[in-house]
Amino acid sequence: MNYIDGFRNPEVAAQFVRMIAEQGRALAGQGRRVRIMEVCGSHTMAIGRYGIRQLLPENVELISGPGCPVCVTDPGYIDTAIALAGKGAILATFGDMIRVPGSDSDLTACRSGGGDVRVCYSPSAAVELARAHPEREVVFLAIGFETTIAPVVSIVEEALRAGVRNVSLLTAFKLVPPALHALLADKEIKIDAFLCPAHVSAIIGSRAYEPFAAAYRVPCVIAGFEPLDILYGVHGILGQALKNEARVENQYARVVRPEGNPKAQARIARYLEPVDASWRGIGVIPSSGLGLRTEFAAYDAERKFGLPVRPGRQHAGCRCGDVIKGKLRPTACALFAKVCNPDQPVGPCMVSAEGTCAAYFKYTLPEEKRGGGK
Repeated sequence: MNYIDGFRNPEVAAQFVRMIAEQGRALAGQGRRVRIMEVCGSHTMAIGRYGIRQLLPENVELISGPGCPVCVTDPGYIDTAIALAGKGAILATFGDMIRVPGSDSDLTACRSGGGDVRVCYSPSAAVELARAHPEREVVFLAIGFETTIAPVVSIVEEALRAGVRNVSLLTAFKLVPPALHALLADKEIKIDAFLCPAHVSAIIGSRAYEPFAAAYRVPCVIAGFEPLDILYGVHGILGQALKNEARVENQYARVVRPEGNPKAQARIARYLEPVDASWRGIGVIPSSGLGLRTEFAAYDAERKFGLPVRPGRQHAGCRCGDVIKGKLRPTACALFAKVCNPDQPVGPCMVSAEGTCAAYFKYTLPEEKRGGGK
């Protein structure tokens, strides 16, 4: 049995399902329902792909959180990127940003209208573009959570080393712990536990969740993305719930350490500092983002071009904000699979493969109802 097969073993999965069913009955006997928020978009995708929601007891619910960086990018950020292209800058971006809606347009339309938008597969490609076009400015669309921040900010490190000055970052970095604090502080959202993100946790460490696990009395379990990882995580959460415990449990110890990744943390701290950040559908969360330190202002696109990112307008009918707060399932949105699908996304949650709406569309919706969406 190879590594992957070991984490997809159907016999072990069946054992977990039986144990979770027993836990569900015990909780039901206490008149309790448990709402578990899976924070990471990769978890949402895996949960849909493996049909894990359908394996859980009726009183155990998995809800999706704001764990997709594309989904929480404010439309005003896209507006600013389009404005930079209008000033002649080359926009370098990962592919999943191309169709994220701004207030009135997206980068696909920008490119069709003559904007120079290039898809990159590595942050270092932005520096290569700047070297190849010394007469032009190159702006990298720097979004992401803790997982990708360190490699993206290496653009500045590489540019400084090579003496390249015509490259900059339009930053929209987001931090997971402040967002979880904001969700727990919202009295309209019922969250009983968190299935914590695997990749982010590898950077920030399991200790990062201890403050709000204690303050809000919510169990937190870090789990990987394989079916057994997720079932094991749910089992751990329900075990804590039955004992009325609220602690951080690291079930992804093969990757995640209590202290995280000190080297990545040091690189991030070297170039970036906390800033207030706007999350699409949630609003501004204090100190939930990272921006370039003043000493690196020459590589900050907002300061370099005098084009600050301002709040944009969202589509009036789009419910992505409620979806990523766990208030609404995608299927309850009036636009879902009717006006909004992966071929014609209205909101960002339908754009990214890790978006909750895209995952529901692909893995939950019957094929005959998918229409032109893929």
